[in-house]
Amino acid sequence: MPTYTYRCRTCGTIEQSFPITDKPSTIPCPSCRAPATTVFSSPHLGAGASTAHRLIDATKRTAETPGVVSQVPGSRRAPRPVSRDPRHAKLPRA
Repeated sequence: MPTYTYRCRTCGTIEQSFPITDKPSTIPCPSCRAPATTVFSSPHLGAGASTAHRLIDATKRTAETPGVVSQVPGSRRAPRPVSRDPRHAKLPRA
C-alpha cells in the first residue's frame, strides 16, 4: 500500500497510507482536524531493506572509506611441486 504525503497549513507534513484506488485528495489533520491537501513528491522506489540494498550500500561505503588492514595479505597457498619422475608422465591425465 503506498504512502501519500499531505500538508496541513498549521501542523506541517503528514504521511498516510491508502490503497491506490481509494486515495482522497484531502484528509483531516490528525492534530488540529483542519483539511490537509495532497503534496506531490517523488516515489520511494528504492526505499527497501533488502539484502541487495544493504550490499549496495556497503559497497558504496567501502569506496569512500576503505577498511584499514594491519598487514599485507599472504599468498593464497603454495604452488604444487612439479614432479620430475619420468614415470609420472606416463600416468593418465584427468
